[in-house]
Amino acid sequence: MNGTPYATHLRGVLVGTNQILAFVEINMLKSLRRILTAVAVTALVAVPSMVTAQPPPPVPRPVPAPPAAEAPKEYRVKQILGTKMHIQGNIAIGTVDDIVFGDDGRIEYLLVLNDGKYVSVPWKAATFNFEKQVAVVNITQEQYRVIPNFGLGLFPRFYAPAYRVETYKYYGLTPEQERRAEQRAP
Repeated sequence: MNGTPYATHLRGVLVGTNQILAFVEINMLKSLRRILTAVAVTALVAVPSMVTAQPPPPVPRPVPAPPAAEAPKEYRVKQILGTKMHIQGNIAIGTVDDIVFGDDGRIEYLLVLNDGKYVSVPWKAATFNFEKQVAVVNITQEQYRVIPNFGLGLFPRFYAPAYRVETYKYYGLTPEQERRAEQRAP
């Protein structure tokens, strides 16, 4: 069989097959080398950028909802009218007889009546204790004595700028654009 044409042919096929296998192996190694080189290059490029990349921002925690606010207490004008007005030293200066408010519905002054005469008290100057039906203004007796008063039917122009500035000044305050009744509730 060694010398037969079939053996020669078979040897030639084997040699050819070995050559084909060697060729395929060489090409596979070259392809594998290219793939590994591409992976290495990609890794060299990607790793430094991953190392220097900023960490993702922290995920914000959900903020718990604030506790439900209590509804504001409600007061009626009848709870203010007749309130005894006091100054420092628990000195009574009269009772709230009337309230002055603007067309915007905001209270500007309490009119305190004492011996037939009125004194304007800025709403924001009074601190109320509605249970005791008493309001306190933080001024001294000397400060109170210089506050101008007026009689029945002789009401000043309450919203005249000069009157507002002067009246508020007696109480150590300045008039503001925003005045709300609910700001004075305890």
